[in-house]
Amino acid sequence: MEAARGWLVPGVLPELCFDEFFLKFNLLDVPCLKLALSKALGFGIIAGSVMVKLPQIVKLVRAGSAEGLSFKSILLEMLALTGTMVYSITHGFPFSTWGEVLFLMLQTLTIGFLIQHLGGSTAMGFLFLGGFFSLLAISLSPVVPMAMITAMQATNVPAIVISRLIQATTNYRNGHTGQLSAITVGLLFLGSLARIYTCVQETNDSLMMVTYVVSSACNGLIVAQLLYYWNARPTGKPPQQHKQQQQKKKKN
Repeated sequence: MEAARGWLVPGVLPELCFDEFFLKFNLLDVPCLKLALSKALGFGIIAGSVMVKLPQIVKLVRAGSAEGLSFKSILLEMLALTGTMVYSITHGFPFSTWGEVLFLMLQTLTIGFLIQHLGGSTAMGFLFLGGFFSLLAISLSPVVPMAMITAMQATNVPAIVISRLIQATTNYRNGHTGQLSAITVGLLFLGSLARIYTCVQETNDSLMMVTYVVSSACNGLIVAQLLYYWNARPTGKPPQQHKQQQQKKKKN
């Protein structure tokens, strides 16, 4: 039991809840149950985030095109993710409340590079990578005052809104969602919804809660567009089956 205590306390459960569950066998303690559920959701979100944007990355590489994706939207998303991670680290929040941001940030960074690379601007892609890591190093250094870090987190709300509106506008103008991955967008929407609960339970930080509420609403907008434009195709690019039918006709 002491070995289990070393694994679970305090990273997964506070000592009080560990005693309630494993020593007193009080498995119906409501506050501890809520916290345990929050921790389970948090670690589940983190585990899912490791692969949440991989379908988008694979889709871009296979297509050899980043059509339908907005680099401006990626920049704003990176700003929001960076602000959340730096804010969480400096405030000492548990990894279970923000860990997915690290993996989402790395994957979004990859997508941003691919947009530039596939668009014929590889040098700009490397400049984007270098600029980001420089900004991150400065943000995590002691030279940045806490007030500035809080301001970075506060800008997340408008950054998220603008980034999603840019993507939504791009989808509307194109009349399709291009190379957007339905799996990635759907998982991001579900993850942001779950984060509202974990944030309330573990941080009770109003700024973080507002960020996740706004993020859920904006991700929901992109999900709605994916459903609306589900059968839409980029102009001049017929579906593969139609291409095959045309080839058969030519052979006949």
